[in-house]
Amino acid sequence: MARHIGVSNFPVALVREAEGLSRAPLVTDQVEYHPYLSQAPLLEALRERGMALTAYCPLGQGGVLNDGTIAAIARDHDRTPAQVILRWHYQQPGVVAIPRSRRAEHVRANFDILGFSLSDEEMRRISGLARADGRVVNPAGLAPEWDNAG
Repeated sequence: MARHIGVSNFPVALVREAEGLSRAPLVTDQVEYHPYLSQAPLLEALRERGMALTAYCPLGQGGVLNDGTIAAIARDHDRTPAQVILRWHYQQPGVVAIPRSRRAEHVRANFDILGFSLSDEEMRRISGLARADGRVVNPAGLAPEWDNAG
C-alpha cells in the first residue's frame, strides 16, 4: 500500500477529487511552472493542503531564458538567466523545480543557486512576467481543463 501519493498535471478540481479517493496523503502535484505561466490558484490550493508543487519545464523549454527582465536581474547578480529562474522557484515556499539538462556544466550551474538570493522586488518582477499564452505543454486531447490564473 502506498504511503504517499504524487500526481501530475492535476488542476485544483482534480486535486480535490483525488483527495476524496485516496487513503494515502497527496504530497505533490507535478505541473508545468515557470515565469511565463502563473500557477497561483493551484499553488494556493496545494499550500492549503500541505502539498508541494513540483515544477517541470521550469525554464519554459528555454523560452524564458532570453527575457529582458530575467537578463537584467541575472546581470545584477552575476548569474545566468537559468540560475535566476531556478532561484525564483527555490524561493517560493512549497515549490521544487526539476530542470532538464543535457550538459554537465549546466547541471552544475543549476545547483549553484544557493550563493545568492532575489529581493522581494525581483521576485515580483519575475512573477509579473506571466502571460495568458505562457503554457508550453498542452497536448490536445490529453490536457485537463487548466485553472485560470486570472
